[in-house]
Amino acid sequence: MVSHAGHGWWPYWVPLFSFLILGEIAGRAPETWQPLSLPIKVLVPGVLFAWFYARGAYPELRGWRPRGRDLLLDTTVGVVGGAVWMAPYLLALRFDPPLWTALPEFFQPSPEDAFDSAQLGQHFVGLALGLRVLGYAAVTPFVEEVFVRSWLARFADVFDQRIDFRDVPLARFSWRSFWLVVIFFTASHVPWEWPVAVLWIVGTQLWFYHRRQLGALVVVHASSNLSIFLFVWLMDGRWLGPNGLPQSLWFFL
Repeated sequence: MVSHAGHGWWPYWVPLFSFLILGEIAGRAPETWQPLSLPIKVLVPGVLFAWFYARGAYPELRGWRPRGRDLLLDTTVGVVGGAVWMAPYLLALRFDPPLWTALPEFFQPSPEDAFDSAQLGQHFVGLALGLRVLGYAAVTPFVEEVFVRSWLARFADVFDQRIDFRDVPLARFSWRSFWLVVIFFTASHVPWEWPVAVLWIVGTQLWFYHRRQLGALVVVHASSNLSIFLFVWLMDGRWLGPNGLPQSLWFFL
């Protein structure tokens, strides 16, 4: 068994929780501060992750070289996951009022929380979109995957034993780690996303047990997020609701 220095948690915790904490701060900050929140929420976790990676903190990502067929399969799984994420809400928008209005307000998408591409000003819409896709399809997949499927899943199996999580193989199945991953990932999203978040995390966790490579799940996650972003960007105002009225889709982001 390899001897490890320290508990090894910080590289997995710091990037993700910096993102979550900065998001909470941004949500409570004065409106005049909002233009600063987007670049900070993207760049700080991204830089922290890159710093830890450069120091050799993620051995589970090193040496991963995807082959063409595997990359195509992982990307396909991600795109299908993105479609599953959006499909119930796109269907609900075909009705007047949207079908989700039958649910408690807690589980309804809120237009007030939708991404505002003009938040940096009308002259910087392209920059805002670029930062959003960078955070959504590059930074988030890395920081979430190393925490959830590498640290959390392995730590869940040994927290009550005198075993370092780094000695647990990646993608080792146990019901305890499986359900903890599902619960954490779901709870880390806003309530209206919970039904589709459960479907997405269960499906991709099963794929993880098949692929047994963390890099493959980064590709899956990035492909899901990028496909959602591209669909919203291309179809916003073109997705028609009742009576042929165009619908805004930015609530997905």
